[in-house]
Amino acid sequence: MSNSENFIVTTFYKFVELKDLTELKLQLLKFCNEVKIKGTVLIAEEGINATLTGNKDSIIAFYSFIKSYNCFSDLNFKESISNFIPFKKMKVKIKPEIVTFKADIDINKRGEYLSPEEWDKFLEKDDVIVIDTRNDYEVALGTFKNATNPKTKAFTELPKWVKENLTEEDKEKTILMFCTGGVRCEKSTAYMKQNGFKKVYHLEGGILKYLESTKNANNNWIGSCFIFDDRSALSHDLTALDSLRNA
Repeated sequence: MSNSENFIVTTFYKFVELKDLTELKLQLLKFCNEVKIKGTVLIAEEGINATLTGNKDSIIAFYSFIKSYNCFSDLNFKESISNFIPFKKMKVKIKPEIVTFKADIDINKRGEYLSPEEWDKFLEKDDVIVIDTRNDYEVALGTFKNATNPKTKAFTELPKWVKENLTEEDKEKTILMFCTGGVRCEKSTAYMKQNGFKKVYHLEGGILKYLESTKNANNNWIGSCFIFDDRSALSHDLTALDSLRNA
């Protein structure tokens, strides 16, 4: 579906204990279908992770709906604009994890958040290790200056990379981690701290919030940002790269 109308694409996640997942799935599906929203919502006992799209009125209605749940009243949303609907249908899936990591971690021991502005300042520091926690095919389209690419094919491979490539001396250095929207770094930074890395930080809101907030004013981001919908990738101004979408 495509026309001259612009659509809002919103992403959000939250780690929170959820119960009655089947009932929540039915409620989310019912509402989203009623207001003609499409996209994917993942729910698990550990929380929610979603990317949805619709027109402005539909998204505003969804925000009111989802925030009516006490457990979701403080959700933070990251928005971009698309001139077409980048999803074919509306799906709500019940999963073991909202982002698959398969490592035993305490999410409450995650690293410290850095705002986009703070992130730029930390990138200029000496003795920092910047780790792109995304997969190799995502990194190939774009990443931050001087970031290390673990060249993983799946997020579950990151712990193995850390064990094989970082040293005891590295545990004293400042670790900066980032991902697309922030959810992967919640788990990766918790893993790092539980394994002895003392100064662990992650980019709050991920690449999407960084580009939205800074417009890449300091040119620390190089390339485009891979995304998991039919837009394929976003440029610095969070617009879809038509050359990739039409390839």
